Amino acid sequence: MNIKKYTVSPGSLKNLELLDATIPPPGPGEVQVAVQAVGLNFADVFAIWGLYKAAPKTAFTPGLEYAGVVERVGEGVTRYSPGDRVMGITRFGGYTTGINIHENYVVPIPADWSFATGAAYLVQSLTAYYGLFNLGALEQGQNILVHSIAGGVGLQALKIAKATGCFVVGTVGDAAKVELARANGCDRVLVRGKNFEQELRDALGDRPLHLVFDTVGGRYFSIPWQMLAPMGRMIVVGSSRYASVGNRPNVLHMLRHFLTRPKIDPQMLPEQNRGLFGFNLIYLYERIDLMPPMLRHLETMHLAPPHVGHVFPFENMREAMLLFQSGKTKGKVVLEV
Repeated sequence: MNIKKYTVSPGSLKNLELLDATIPPPGPGEVQVAVQAVGLNFADVFAIWGLYKAAPKTAFTPGLEYAGVVERVGEGVTRYSPGDRVMGITRFGGYTTGINIHENYVVPIPADWSFATGAAYLVQSLTAYYGLFNLGALEQGQNILVHSIAGGVGLQALKIAKATGCFVVGTVGDAAKVELARANGCDRVLVRGKNFEQELRDALGDRPLHLVFDTVGGRYFSIPWQMLAPMGRMIVVGSSRYASVGNRPNVLHMLRHFLTRPKIDPQMLPEQNRGLFGFNLIYLYERIDLMPPMLRHLETMHLAPPHVGHVFPFENMREAMLLFQSGKTKGKVVLEV
């Protein structure tokens, strides 16, 4: 199968090249997918910059999720046939127009979804679900704080929490994103700024804060950490404050944030009676057995489809990546082949 794929030598967005390539027929247990849409994630940015620990250190193809059509199936594949519409995840290699992947890593796209919608679902939904339920022990009726709630992961976390009957306070970095969060059921939306602590207290009122889903870091970690109720949990899935717009990371910007990062004394945790967890989706990729029960539970919630806020042609990867870095996006950024 003739394909196009992006490869990059870690360190700079300028190193991202679109190349012609071929892939062999699918192996035993694999499906060959003609990719129609690719989703962008913050992990892609840091992997391209050479700052994502789980990413290859030599030239590689970035990308964690995609959607497309099954072209061929390998020996032993029973769940899929050529022509099936699927969405999938991969441990890098997703910035491509064709991929061979084990059938366990793809699932059917709902009949009324576009490929772009399919490419916006798995990483966001699995990240939100695992953080909220598996680590956060989310329960019916809790009060939670979700940072970056108008982003791809944040919106899925919001929908999951509301389906669980929770009171949700969300934060955004730009007032232009407030309405999107409200439209998806967020109870209180805060624009992150100098008055964040008081605004969070006002938003909660007399409600205890049970869980925080943190994607930002810094003071937006520290303030709600101190406000957590007994047995409350902080789930860290990213630190977007380290991001900047450009081909290379802004080293001085990152160093300043690193030196002022929150510091937690583990010996104080028993006295504080709260928990701190962190994870990345690569762990879930290595534990594919966790995915089916999570997806089944998500299906029972009847969530609205993921919000695709920005669509670019596949050839415009660099333009899409620069917008993604800016923090001005709403929902998911997708490239269509």
